[in-house]
Amino acid sequence: MYKRNLVFIAACAGLAFFGVTMLALGPVLGQLDAGANALPSTLTTGIILGTVLFGPVVDKFGYKWLLICGALFALAGIQGLANFHEMTALHVSMFMLGFGGGILNGETNALVAEIYDDDKRGARLSILGAFYCTGALLWTLLNYFISDYTIPLHCVSCIMVVFVIMFIAIQFPKAKPQGSVSLGKSLALLKYPSLVLFALILFFQSGFEGISGNFTVEFLENAHNTPNDAAKLSLTWFSIGMLTGRIPLGAIMKKMKDSATLYLYLTIAVAGVGVLYFAGNIAAVYLSTALIGFGVGATYPVVFNYLGSTFKELSGTAFSIAIFTGLLGQFAFNRIMGIFFDRGNFDYFPLTLAVAVAMMMIVLPLAKSKTKIKK
Repeated sequence: MYKRNLVFIAACAGLAFFGVTMLALGPVLGQLDAGANALPSTLTTGIILGTVLFGPVVDKFGYKWLLICGALFALAGIQGLANFHEMTALHVSMFMLGFGGGILNGETNALVAEIYDDDKRGARLSILGAFYCTGALLWTLLNYFISDYTIPLHCVSCIMVVFVIMFIAIQFPKAKPQGSVSLGKSLALLKYPSLVLFALILFFQSGFEGISGNFTVEFLENAHNTPNDAAKLSLTWFSIGMLTGRIPLGAIMKKMKDSATLYLYLTIAVAGVGVLYFAGNIAAVYLSTALIGFGVGATYPVVFNYLGSTFKELSGTAFSIAIFTGLLGQFAFNRIMGIFFDRGNFDYFPLTLAVAVAMMMIVLPLAKSKTKIKK
């Protein structure tokens, strides 16, 4: 029998590693050789494939060994980024990091959604999401204070090894009864408009987060002439903002409807994008990235709370479909933004962020209207 608190700690550790995955390239992209702007797309490709894999596997076989494998793939990718300089090897490393990160992201959220009931699920998903921010924050802080980016990568690797040992030692929830899981049932989830529409929200959310983590530093350096060290610190403020937003999220969701909570947060994100566009000094830049991080911090916990309540029997597969769709958005946004930046079109960055938030606000009422759970 598994111990819920230990499993929750394991899930928090796994999502913290995913926080490192998402921002792994942000502080170092400008230090790599020509052609490095294509690496975020490779990272996202790996995340997408890991996301596709995890859902059906955990529904059929359980969580433990796939979680361990995901952590080991991510560890191998981090070590590749630390030790390789040739571009082909870096692409392979980014794929492995993304593949492992995709497994960790989807599995940890599905795991927490499964082990807690409806009355606690939203709050626990919010706390879990805060650990994503914790991982991202520690990663960006390490890179701010240590100029040699390989040292933070080795530090993260050592911490990951400790938690992999923990994953091996503890018990996890067993696989769902085999009769409740089939390919037909999994594919049948696609007929539910609520799942498709909530997945579309994550399409824009993941695109927003992806380009925020990978291109903010380069945008600030080129559009605002911000020094590199100061620009890298903006990622720390983004993570601080998201962490600050997620800590009280569970309590806010108990007092407000989930949809109202999400609108409140997204409005703050839009304000942050506006401040970023007109920022005239570094203080305004840091304020803007903190507001942006705060504003987008509610999207994943709120959407996962809806999906966990609606698709309990095949929660892993439902999460897999939703996150897969979301990461298609990240791939598309990273690809487009990489092309814009290669052409010197840096002003498209804040405009793209604003469009992503606007689309989430438009799709949310449509998604909510298609679910039986009115939140």
